[in-house]
Amino acid sequence: MTKPTDVLHYRDIGALAALIRNRDVSSREVTQALLDRIAALDGDLHAYALVLADAARAQADAADREIAAGGWRGPLHGVPIAVKDLFDIEGVPTRAGMRLRSQPVATRDATVVRRLRDAGAVLIGKPELTEGAYSDHHPAVSPPRNPWHADYWPGISSSGSGVAVAAGMAYGSLASDTGGSIRWPSAANGLTGLKPTWGRVSRHGAAELAASLDHVGTMARSAIDAGILLGAIAGADPDDPTASLMPVPDDTAGAGVAGWRIGVDAAWNRDGVDAGTRAVLADALATFAALGAGIVDVRFPDVAQAVADWVPQCAVEAAVAHRDRYPRMQADYGAVLAAVIEAGKALSGTDYQAILLRRAAFRGRVDRVLSAVDVLLTPVQPFAPLTLAQIRTLGEQPDLIAGLQRYTCPFNMSGHPTLTLPGGFTDAGMPVGLQLVAPRWREDALVRAGAAFQARTPWHRRHPER
Repeated sequence: MTKPTDVLHYRDIGALAALIRNRDVSSREVTQALLDRIAALDGDLHAYALVLADAARAQADAADREIAAGGWRGPLHGVPIAVKDLFDIEGVPTRAGMRLRSQPVATRDATVVRRLRDAGAVLIGKPELTEGAYSDHHPAVSPPRNPWHADYWPGISSSGSGVAVAAGMAYGSLASDTGGSIRWPSAANGLTGLKPTWGRVSRHGAAELAASLDHVGTMARSAIDAGILLGAIAGADPDDPTASLMPVPDDTAGAGVAGWRIGVDAAWNRDGVDAGTRAVLADALATFAALGAGIVDVRFPDVAQAVADWVPQCAVEAAVAHRDRYPRMQADYGAVLAAVIEAGKALSGTDYQAILLRRAAFRGRVDRVLSAVDVLLTPVQPFAPLTLAQIRTLGEQPDLIAGLQRYTCPFNMSGHPTLTLPGGFTDAGMPVGLQLVAPRWREDALVRAGAAFQARTPWHRRHPER
């Protein structure tokens, strides 16, 4: 007979919540099981910058007392969740992947952290990330390792979040995405990542990379789990005037995609895309068709200029975000982050204004395309999962860099919501991700489409052999 504690670390949030609520297993048992797993695995995987073991046990005990007294708060109550180390947790340093000599301790929680606490979640630790959430880990950091195979890239910048959730060391994670930082690690680690509409989630208490490109979102092992997390953290915030006043729907409501319109730009999804990724896309379209959805041909606007503009846009905003520390603390910065800040400082005001005008026009073109469909299907990247050997020579391969940015950066420039989910595996046993894109504020459509797809496919239920 299977016991509730068997393979506890790979339960989905909904199933685990039912066990905790019914007191078949306690939050303390769940939390300790994950802490034991972190102790056993993370010396090799390097997912966590900081494990909050004592605080997590105390939060789990408090959750057990509340639930025993009939005070169940919802599906995150007593569930261990990771918090990417660029969100403030009161009493804990926020390193943001950096190694500054002066690391002030946060004096209050980020809004999204407070909302997780309000939902009863157990904050188990802070996963590692690339320096300043840009493209490279600080030289003093041991980069997280892909749990499927150590020779493969774990993605950036939410690298530790991807590894922690995929390896069963958290049930989900808060994350952020400026150019692909939820989507790349979700694809690389076989996870489901939800990047909401820009403004859907407060950024208060989150270290900035590029304010108008940064999206706060979630990473989990299923679309429903990602939606549960988003539902807890989304919504207006008086501490962040850019957080939208739009009402937040129940992202886990509704079922099925019968009669839906799945948009596909066949040329964009084909040209320059390798055969394995095209096959995964074709299988996904067949699955959606079998679910009753219609496949609609669309013509997506050319993304080349938007991708090219993403780099200077990010650079200027990074220079603003770091102006209080850089160049005053330049010696503490890694070469890659320092270079992008310098590039941002060097850009002229007229060149930057031209970027803003092109960005606004691109956003309007994307709005027009997405108004004709329920969701759009694209790759996450046009080639098979990357090895670390390929990543080490990334700077020498402009085509590889452009390929990585091709399907991710445009939706930071436009601000539209996306969902990444596993769509298959390579012959080498590495996960391949798909991307769904929806009109603004339609995260509910993404979760519904992702859940329907995952009800018919096994990919999100496969886990690394650890």
